[in-house]
Amino acid sequence: MNDSTPSISKVHADAEETTAGNYFISNYPPFHFWDAGTATHLEELLQTPSPSETPLGVYFHIPFCRKRCHFCYFRVYTDRNASEIQRYLDAGIRELERYAQAPFVNGRKPSFVYFGGGTPSYLSVPQLRSLTDRMKALLSWDSVEEVTFEAEPGTLNEAKVMAIRELGVTRLSLGVENFDSHILEINGRAHRADEIQRAFRWARSAGFPQINVDLIAGMVEETDENWRENVRKLIELGPDCVTIYQMEVPYNTGIFKRMKEEGQLVAPVATWNTKREWVGYAFSELEKVGYTVTSGYTAVRDPARTRFVYRDALWQGADLIGAGVASFSHIGGVHFQNAAEIGQYIDRVESAQLPVSRAMATTPEERLIRELILQMKLGRVNAAYFSAKFSEDIRRRFEPQWAELEARCLAQWQGEIFVLTREALLRVDTLLPAFFLPQHQNARYT
Repeated sequence: MNDSTPSISKVHADAEETTAGNYFISNYPPFHFWDAGTATHLEELLQTPSPSETPLGVYFHIPFCRKRCHFCYFRVYTDRNASEIQRYLDAGIRELERYAQAPFVNGRKPSFVYFGGGTPSYLSVPQLRSLTDRMKALLSWDSVEEVTFEAEPGTLNEAKVMAIRELGVTRLSLGVENFDSHILEINGRAHRADEIQRAFRWARSAGFPQINVDLIAGMVEETDENWRENVRKLIELGPDCVTIYQMEVPYNTGIFKRMKEEGQLVAPVATWNTKREWVGYAFSELEKVGYTVTSGYTAVRDPARTRFVYRDALWQGADLIGAGVASFSHIGGVHFQNAAEIGQYIDRVESAQLPVSRAMATTPEERLIRELILQMKLGRVNAAYFSAKFSEDIRRRFEPQWAELEARCLAQWQGEIFVLTREALLRVDTLLPAFFLPQHQNARYT
């Protein structure tokens, strides 16, 4: 291993305590390297024809919530009235219209649509119907394989759940996080335990092809006993898929604000080892009743039927148009993000400007690394895929990194497939920076 090749153990030490900062890696190159200058050239890209074989997805960000969770680091607002919300939705549609008319997008049909937040289910049924009708008129849903919709259980009623299904949503993702009302309350969640059960019953009755439940391992005051009870109730509920995140405390969260006021360096949540043990326990219990672990964060009841089109397409280089405040996009190898404040975002759209604040045009090598590290989150990487797509032998290109993982008994090659152990999968985000280019090492990479 030469000096320019980072050591996996040095890039991200497995610190025991949870301190402030990001841990989850969602893109590459790191956001820190995106800049406003590149964003000015985005219009040139939009005027060029696109490769028709590249899948296209649409993300719409709904930044409104009943409450802001203490651990939330997304761009959300809790104080907007109906007219302000409508103005925002109109801006989002106007932004999508700009993209739909551009040569790079015109005529293409999305294969997946995702409504995230914030809380998409915060919107009223008339708002949702109007929004989706206008989106379909701009970018047809005729070829859509998956429409994902995030929901907070307490914002749902039976009529709204039925309406969401009628809009064409195929995957309803319930932000449960924990089944204990006390834990939910002290972490700033708006819903309570009884609302989870009702929302899930309504979703089952509505006939969604997939219902996902989100949990978070390591919330404030979670204990071993509480976590085991969470897993028991999760299995009793029986969702089609489960997503479990390990709690982190980014700098723009309420938890960090309290830490700063109290002069604390360590967050009041479980250690990383404990969080990994809890997720490992959940995966083990889910496997006992027939679920299959499909990534470092997900388990599904039936892998042949339950797919994550949004995730898998993005991790294989699909184009994504992200509409709304602070939304991320990726088209033609260029990453970009919208303005981070709602007022600035709306003003730019209403003045016929692209609301993009920063961007980065990636090189072929950076695109290869991006797909490699994201696919590692699935627990297995196929060398043949990268050879066919990038004409690159990743076994040779990253030989030191593979060797170190094998030496630590965290993974091994099985023919053309590099397979991570369960231990490696539970800490996969700590392993990925070793595959970054030297200039991206030690950056604020999440």
